Formats: sequence, C-alpha cells, structure tokens
Amino acid sequence: MGLWYCCLNWMLPDRPMLPYLLGLALQSKSDSSLFLMNRTPFALLLASTLTLVSSLPWGTVAAPPRSVDDTVDCDLLIIGGGLAGTATAYEALWAGRTVCMTEITDWVGGQVSAQGTSALDEKRMQRSRLFFPRGYNNFRIRIEKFYHQLNPGDCWVSESCFRPDDAHHILTEQLNHAAQQGQGRLHWFPSTVVKELDYDQTGRLIESAIAIQHQPSPPGPLSHILPDAYTYTDSPRFTKTLLRFQPKQEQWLVIDATETGEIIALADVPYRLGIDPLSPVEPSSSSPTGDPYCTQGFTYTFAMEKTATPQTYQVPEFYPQYEPYFSFELPRLANLNLLFTYRRIWSPTTGEKTGFRGINWTEVTPGDISMQNWTWGNDYRPGTAQDNLVYTREQLRETGQLQPGGWRGGLRTETLRKGEEHAISFFYWFVQGTTDSQLGEGVKQPDPTYRYLSGLDSPMGTVHGLSKYPYIREGRRLIGRPSFAYPEGFSINEIDISAQNYRDPYYKNTLPPSLYEQLWLRLAGLEALAVARGEIPLDQITRRTRSTLYPDSVGISQYNIDFHPCMTLSPPEHPNNTEKEGTRQGAATTYPAQIPLRALIPQKIDNLLVAGKSIATSHIAAAAYRVHSFEWSVGAAAGTTADYALEQGILPYQLVETMPRSNPQLRELQQRLIQNGNAIAFPDMSIFNLDWEAWK
Repeated sequence: MGLWYCCLNWMLPDRPMLPYLLGLALQSKSDSSLFLMNRTPFALLLASTLTLVSSLPWGTVAAPPRSVDDTVDCDLLIIGGGLAGTATAYEALWAGRTVCMTEITDWVGGQVSAQGTSALDEKRMQRSRLFFPRGYNNFRIRIEKFYHQLNPGDCWVSESCFRPDDAHHILTEQLNHAAQQGQGRLHWFPSTVVKELDYDQTGRLIESAIAIQHQPSPPGPLSHILPDAYTYTDSPRFTKTLLRFQPKQEQWLVIDATETGEIIALADVPYRLGIDPLSPVEPSSSSPTGDPYCTQGFTYTFAMEKTATPQTYQVPEFYPQYEPYFSFELPRLANLNLLFTYRRIWSPTTGEKTGFRGINWTEVTPGDISMQNWTWGNDYRPGTAQDNLVYTREQLRETGQLQPGGWRGGLRTETLRKGEEHAISFFYWFVQGTTDSQLGEGVKQPDPTYRYLSGLDSPMGTVHGLSKYPYIREGRRLIGRPSFAYPEGFSINEIDISAQNYRDPYYKNTLPPSLYEQLWLRLAGLEALAVARGEIPLDQITRRTRSTLYPDSVGISQYNIDFHPCMTLSPPEHPNNTEKEGTRQGAATTYPAQIPLRALIPQKIDNLLVAGKSIATSHIAAAAYRVHSFEWSVGAAAGTTADYALEQGILPYQLVETMPRSNPQLRELQQRLIQNGNAIAFPDMSIFNLDWEAWK
C-alpha cells in the first residue's frame, strides 16, 4: 500500500484524498471488518477511485504507442501559427530566442492566410497614424512592396485586400528576417498538432509536450483530416512523426496561440464559452444565466474569379439543404457587384468608378478575384448543444477528450463538415440562386460569369478551394487569476471598452434596478467617490467616456463590438431561422483599449501564456478583441513577456501578483515593449482624457 500511496502522491500532489481512497480500497480487500461495516466491495471502490483518477484534467500522460521520433529543445513553444503566434515568434526571434512553432495547417498567418480573411480590419484613426505594433506595420510595408500597392484587390471594406497564399510567403520571409537580425532560431512545424502535455510534480509547470506531425499536406478539408491528425498511428492518408518538445534550458514558456483556445482546454484551466450571464459589467448580455453554446459564427472562406463568358456548373446535391439561409441581408447591400468587390483581393485591371446606394467601388472586370466572407452567406452559425462547434468542458469530458491520450482537438467534426458544405453552397447561390431569406423573392438574380477557384495554385492553396482552416471569431476565453478586484477571476468586460449609450431606455427598462444602479456606479469615472458618498444622484452621473486603463497593459486594441450571432434553431440553415434574440444588443463603437498582461495569464499553470482571441475577455468584449492588429499586438506582448521572464528567471504571473500596484520589473517589461515599437497605450491615454470622439 505504501508504494501505491507514494506513486499517487507524485501524480496528484494537490489531490490528497485520492491516495487515501485507493489505500482504503486496498485495505478493504484484507480487512473484513471494514468490508462489512462499509458494505463496499474492493472492486467497486477501486474502480470508482481509478475512474476518478482517470478523469482528472492533468497529472498523467498516456504513453504514445511508440517512441517519439524526435525531441526538440525550445525557449518558447508556440502552439498555433496564426497571426498571434506569428507575432509572438517575431518578437522572440528578434530577442535571439529559440522558438518552436506548431500549426495544424501548413501556412503561417492564420486570419490573413490559412483562414483566408486577407482584408485587414482597421479603425480609421489608428490606420491614419499607423499606430500599430512594429511587426504589423512591417507586414503592411511588405504587402505594399510585394504588390507595388497596399490594396491590390481594390476592395472597399479595407485599405488592404490581398491573396492569402501571398500572405503566407510574406510572413515566412518576415520571420526569417527577424531570426537573422536577432540571431534567433525558428523551428517551424507545419501540419502539427499537440496531443499531450506533461507536468512537473506540482502540476503547475508544463515540462514537455507530445505532438503529431502528419505528412503529406492534407488534400481534403479540415473535417476530413481532423480525427486522423490527432491519432498517433499512421493511416492510409498520413505518415505520422511523433515529436517531444521540451525546454532548451531549465525554464521555458508555452504559448497557446491556437484559434479556439485548444491548449487551455487540454490543460483544463478555467475558461468560458459563449454568452456570459447578465451582470453590471456585461449589461447587454442576451441571457440572464449565460449560454455556452452560442459563440460567434465561423466562416470557411473561398475565392472566386470574374470571367468574360458565362460558366456552366454542376450544383452539389447538398445545395438545397443550405439554400434557405442565404441573403444579401439588407436592401442597400442587394447588389452582386457590391458583394463581389467587398473583399476583392486581386484586380489586374482598374475599372471605372461606380457604386450602389452610397457604397462606391470600381467596376468588376474579368480576372478580378474576390474572397467571400459574408454573414448571411458563408458564415456558419450554430448555437445549440446539438451542433456547437467548440466543445464545452462538459462535452469534452463526455467525449473522453480530457482522458490521458484522448485529446482530438476539441471541435465537433460534423459541424465543420456542414460549415464546409454551407460555404460551397454559397458560391452556387451567388451564381445561380433566385431566393433571399431576408429580402424575399424577386431580389436575387443569377449571374453565371464567375468561376470557383480551387487547386494548390489557387488563393486558398487547397484542392477543394476552401480555406485551410475556418475563420474563428470566438473560441474558449480564459478566466484570469482571481484578485481582490476580480474575485471570480480577471476578465476584460463590455463596459471596459464600449461606447454604448447606457442611458438608452433599454437598460433602465430591462435591467433589474439593483443591477442598473451597479452599472452606473461602475461608469462613474472621476465622480466615483462622490457617487459612493451619495453626493451625486444616479440619474446625474456623468458617464466615463474612455476605456478602462490597466497598470499592467502590454498592448493596444481597437475595433467596433461586431457580432455574427449564433442562430436560434438547429441546424443553422433551418428554413426561416433567426439570430438568437438580443445577441446584437451589445454591438457598439468602442474607445481605444489596452491589453492587460493579466488577460494572458491562466490559473493553475505558471509557465503558460495565452495569446490571440482566447485571452480573458467577456463574450461581448471578445467581439472587438479579434481583429488582425489586435492579434499582432497580443502576440508581440506574449513574445516580449516570455523573453523577459526567461531573462529574469521569473514566471509571468510574478509580474502582476501585486496588482493593482505596479512593480519595477513590470515597468521594465513595459518600457521594453515601447522601445521595440509595441505601444501599450494610445496617445494621451489617462484617466483625465475623456475626449476620444476622433478615435471612435
């Protein structure tokens, strides 16, 4: 029994009852009095104990079926090669670090490449001043140099629309340049997923990670390859290489830069999904209790080319299932040329200026290529427990993905498959459809002068023509560490960034009186003390007109709170389906905002940082913290923080454990970010500056 107890104490250091339970089970086998008194057969108690052990989120790692093929040493292990992961690597390479970066696809860049959303979402004032992180500005410069212009697509949604395949090559060169200049080293692992995490005896440090690299590059869409990619054994489709990542020195940092918060789920640290409950900090929530299944819609993008002559099409058999969903959405958008030029990514010939109902563009000419990303088009918006894409913790447990060796990516493969069919169907609606789910009959007219682009030389670089990975607007969202000010864990919330008019009758008429009062107490700004003393009545409080300022800010972000809400019924393409009621209430302009370091630091695990869209935000705040420049800014913060922590021999949480009081090391980190061209605040940001109209 002593050996069992010792082993379990090693595996489960903060679960002291488990060794006791197993010991009790072993003792009951030989102790008849205990057996008779408790009526607990040995087999039953032992089985229940082992079940409890196996259900733990960490502590043991299932051994791979064969030895690893290669062991790689890193200062940083970046899991996810999207924009946030790329930015993390960029800063770490400039600092001379050895960086390992894995990516489920074979492209770097995420949003701008593998996900195909190669139209930069930027706010006007921030863009006019080029007030972006240095790496993001460098990327824009490289686009302009590559095409001899910043907007080779002449799109009207952005200042810059370009081909996703080109973005991958541009970013690859940018990373190589950073490594060369900073004398860092990049180990790039495309087509690679992390399967297991191993921990030290305390359970608070990741000691190594087991990953699977699959070759050759996948020919099919993600739904076809996802289950195979997370399986150790070779398959008819793939040859697998097993990799172990471990620290180059005694200490390393692991960065979750995945699109869905995959590693925070695998590590089972606290996180949220979907709509948060109504509260004083989330007053526009559409649910009193929250809804983990209603996340923002995801999109498989694709590219299509304008042709000089009509094309013939073979409509897929699944098209009728999805046709009832598609729409121009609004009368002022009901024009095919408008929809095509919205995200036009290549235009070899500049046409004459034209427009429709106040929106202007240049005429579509043969050879123009457009990337499609449309809410009532190829967005796929599940919102129920039967079809949600990103599994909740409970669903992960039910499907065995939190068991040792059970991780399979945490996504519902069937929903991915339907999202792929849905996107392909949107192309056929574009060229042949005559229905419109929101505007009715007689609005949509066919136009067969377009060609769907597929093949390895197509903009998406895939045989099937869809993006390699869907554009994910919202996945799992971290819950930061608790503190006096944030007893339930740190988070950036709606009222921290929103410029919403909370005097609108909706809030007074909808919120419970006590909640409405708490909302305005939190919005009081410089009047907070006077309000607390009862010197200013509730209806006379002057609303704070700036974002929340954070003493631990390590980056900047600004974009409108913009929703692509889930649908009410399952499946999303159900005829006459509607968006979940109230989910757009939080949509609003925002004030220039910051990225606090606390939003990157998880509970429980000390050498894990979170970058990208999975930082600690609420559902409504996340709708603004998801665009291209934000991803770069948070990645730059993660890369710089990791480098600084390794240099100082500390862990990231130690930089913020004195919050709200700052400390010398945190200030030193912030100064390094600023010196490297990575702003941590917008110009003139202070509690006294309440004039941000020009930036909104």
